Amino acid sequence: MTKRDEYIEKMKLQLDELDSKMDKLEAKAVLAKEDVRAKYKEEMTKLREQSKVAKGKLQEVKAAGEDKWEALVSEMEKVRDAVIHSFNYFKSQL
Repeated sequence: MTKRDEYIEKMKLQLDELDSKMDKLEAKAVLAKEDVRAKYKEEMTKLREQSKVAKGKLQEVKAAGEDKWEALVSEMEKVRDAVIHSFNYFKSQL
């Protein structure tokens, strides 16, 4: 496996793990009070959108030629870090 393939697999696993954590958190929202549930749903929608952006960036990394993929790594990591930060902040507010 090349360095690039390893990186792509690592990012995919991290994004999949984050999606799994979001699913678990979303399942807990069902038990929340109605007013809290609405705010929760709004925030989860934002998190899911950020996750889609990260997955899109990962697709760019996959599609990039050997000469360009390393330049996209920095962008990919910033997007991933933003999603993780948003998730952790949201989780801490519950």
